[in-house]
Amino acid sequence: MSRPHGVPWLLTWVVLICQAGCCLLDSIGAAESFHHVHPFSNKSNLDQGYCERKRKANSFSTWSLSSESLIAMLPVDTIPENSIRKVRDCIFSVAYPTPFISRVLLVAVSKDVLEGILDLDVSVKETDDFLQLVSGGKVVLGSIPLAHRYGGHQFGSWAGQLGDGRAHLLGVYTNRYGERWELQLKGSGKTPYSRNGDGRAVLRSSVREFLCSEAMHYLGIPTSRAASLVVSNDDVWRDQFYNGSVKKERGAIVLRVAQSWFRIGSLEILAHSGELDLQRTLLDFVIREHFPSVNMNDSNRYLDFFSRVVLETANLIALWMSVGFAHGVCNTDNFSLLSITIDYGPFGFMESYDPNFVPNTSDDERRYKIGNQANVGMFNLNKLLQALKPVLDRRQKQLFTELFRAKLGLLGESEDDNYLIAFLLKLMEDTKADFTMAFRHLSEITQDQLKELRIPQEFWALQDLAKHKFFSDWITIYLLRLGRNMGDSDSTRRKRMTAVNPRYILRNWMAESAIQKAKMNDFSEVHLLQEVLQHPFQRQAAAEKAGYSLRPPSWAKDLKVSCSS
Repeated sequence: MSRPHGVPWLLTWVVLICQAGCCLLDSIGAAESFHHVHPFSNKSNLDQGYCERKRKANSFSTWSLSSESLIAMLPVDTIPENSIRKVRDCIFSVAYPTPFISRVLLVAVSKDVLEGILDLDVSVKETDDFLQLVSGGKVVLGSIPLAHRYGGHQFGSWAGQLGDGRAHLLGVYTNRYGERWELQLKGSGKTPYSRNGDGRAVLRSSVREFLCSEAMHYLGIPTSRAASLVVSNDDVWRDQFYNGSVKKERGAIVLRVAQSWFRIGSLEILAHSGELDLQRTLLDFVIREHFPSVNMNDSNRYLDFFSRVVLETANLIALWMSVGFAHGVCNTDNFSLLSITIDYGPFGFMESYDPNFVPNTSDDERRYKIGNQANVGMFNLNKLLQALKPVLDRRQKQLFTELFRAKLGLLGESEDDNYLIAFLLKLMEDTKADFTMAFRHLSEITQDQLKELRIPQEFWALQDLAKHKFFSDWITIYLLRLGRNMGDSDSTRRKRMTAVNPRYILRNWMAESAIQKAKMNDFSEVHLLQEVLQHPFQRQAAAEKAGYSLRPPSWAKDLKVSCSS
């Protein structure tokens, strides 16, 4: 049987990370006893017996935030003025949000975030207090708004001091489960770290962030969450594609929540500034709060911490790749120490399978193309390594294969599985087949239809794949492998596969359609997408009616992802 040549880039990412890690191990020496840690295992060090004592609040009279846990442990800028400047010897600067001048409209909220994380009844969205909080109009009891100081490598070069230039950390909320969540407004005005910016975000980019952070959560990918989105009529001027065409847009704010907003750049700025005692203070804080499995009394705790960040970052990138997600701006200041997806900018979900897919139109060198995310991840981890100088432990190389076995409905292990996966991805690369829908259609089509190479029109992504001269060869191998699934049935296989292969993702054309309507104060498609993306694996009548599982419309081919936000 003839076989296509070349190994798809997606299959090589784990090997690249492991090879680079092994080089570091060889040069530094590693603790062989370290074991794999699942990325979702790191939770707060709060008492695990914390019970459900709180009821959901429908007002803010009994609900509060606290900044004390942050400012009591981490130093704050001694200069109180909210002026743009070089900052030293601190982690935060106190900075209050700047309210909008014009009327503010509530575009959308996440009921799951409000009720499941923040213990707020969704009815609270109808109150003026809520609108004031989420738009930066006023702060609640216990809140001392903070802007975080950090640096970072941007497009491969050290950029110096960056920081929260348009974000305000309102405080920490500990919910009824004992979980610790940090609330942050994005687009809420200037801070000491605004540099040349205006401190604002626009409706266009805010709609994308709100929808995508929630979509990623429901895809099972670690991410920050979005609680709310508001829009004003304040004028914000943006050169959307950095081509000299400055246009007026509307200012907007997203209330984001995450268990921590610390990132690789949080540690880099301290290393570059020689503030090593402060770096140790921050490291100990992060480990104590977010890595309970690391022994604080162990002299090698920083090494253990770094090893876990490496493993979990590798896992995060694997999950990105498994759904065709390209972050777009993988700078070290956008890589979370907790290995969650943060800072949604010019991201994109790959549609036609293309290893050179770049969602960011300003990335002229294609540094952050989807096929290079593993290399960039390793670059960022190396920068963290330079800041910490710890030991990189070995990691298992099976993560990628396990994810794609599940996507193909394979049970158990076979030595030929890597070839089967690589073969399929090569076919997809050659035919530019839709990544998401090809796997989804494989989840829905019957084995009998595959045996007969009878591909119904509704499975349009498989019809594209079937144009490849080697498609029938791959089907033969695939069916033989499925036949080795012990105790399996075709209906069980399809049920299992549809549970891991999404039918709906946030495609650029879908977001753009919602944005255009939102500009006219029609938020109906934002709400529709929000609902659809909460259930990405389930067929939904409203989504089908909107064409979210069909071929993208012709105008989507020329759609560019904006750079400015």
